[in-house]
Parts: sequence; structure tokens; C-alpha cells
Amino acid sequence: MEVNDPDVMAEVQAAFDAYETALVTNDVETLGALFWDAPQTIRYGGGENLYGFAEIAAFRAGRSPAGLARTLERTVITTYGRDFATASTLFRRDSAPGKVGRQMQTWVRFPEGWRVVAAHVSVIAE
Repeated sequence: MEVNDPDVMAEVQAAFDAYETALVTNDVETLGALFWDAPQTIRYGGGENLYGFAEIAAFRAGRSPAGLARTLERTVITTYGRDFATASTLFRRDSAPGKVGRQMQTWVRFPEGWRVVAAHVSVIAE
């Protein structure tokens, strides 16, 4: 198995970038399109545990669009073969001084493209 094939890395980076843009602009439609639409998809957030795409979509639809801007640090994308990848990043928000957010995503290539199948978001003190 090849780790970090440059072509696959570029594909996952593009999907990750699209997710980040959709997140900070509250583009709920794109966020939904980038998660696998299945009951097995999981997202652990800062204050919620979401099981299945329906719970994730409902959370996104009800989330406030205020205060979503953030700065990323130390983003690491690793690909394993052609169809599996992880993306990990730290983030900071001006609205949360002294805190650092952590985000991890598991991405899988499906026939329709790269989709997040599991995600974890948490915030800790610096």
C-alpha cells in the first residue's frame, strides 16, 4: 500500500479545503454533500454526539452561522492507498482566546467522491 501518493493527497486536500470553506461560510448543503449519507457516519462535536447522517444534517441545519471563522494550524493529511485518508488539524477562533480546537476526520473515496465517514471536534485549553 502506498502512503501519501501525491495525486491522492491532492484530491483529499481539495476535499478538505472545500469542507473548510463550507464550514466557515455555513454552506450547509456542501457540508452535507461532503459527509457520507449513511447511518454509520459519526460526528463527535464540542457539545454533541451525532450518530448517522440524519443527526449530523439536523445539527448542521440548526447551527448558528455566527462565529464560525477560524484559523487552522498544523494540518496533517495522510492517505493510505487510493481510497482512505485521515485529516487532522488544530484551529483557533478569535471568540475563544486561550483555547485550541482539534479536528480529526476519516475520509473514504466512494463512487461519488471523497466523503467524511467519521469526525471528531473538541476544544481544550492551550
